[in-house]
Amino acid sequence: MYIRERFMRTKIQKWGNSLGLRIPKSFAEEAGVKAGSEVDLAVEGGELIARPTRLPKYDLQGLLRKVTVRNIHKEVETGEPVGREVW
Repeated sequence: MYIRERFMRTKIQKWGNSLGLRIPKSFAEEAGVKAGSEVDLAVEGGELIARPTRLPKYDLQGLLRKVTVRNIHKEVETGEPVGREVW
């Protein structure tokens, strides 16, 4: 794996019982992360690596194409109406 040699010095700080790392704005923009983004964190060869979590994109048509006669479930009984539902 190739990692570019572009570093910026920053400090790891105490955050509750954990440690926190501030990510410079330019690095965050380039990586496509913002406050609240999830990252995958790993240690490889003694180096700390944080990668943005890339969740798969789903679309209804793609999901429905995967439904077959063999994997479709039958109706599920949920009980009597408890509010103003109309069946």
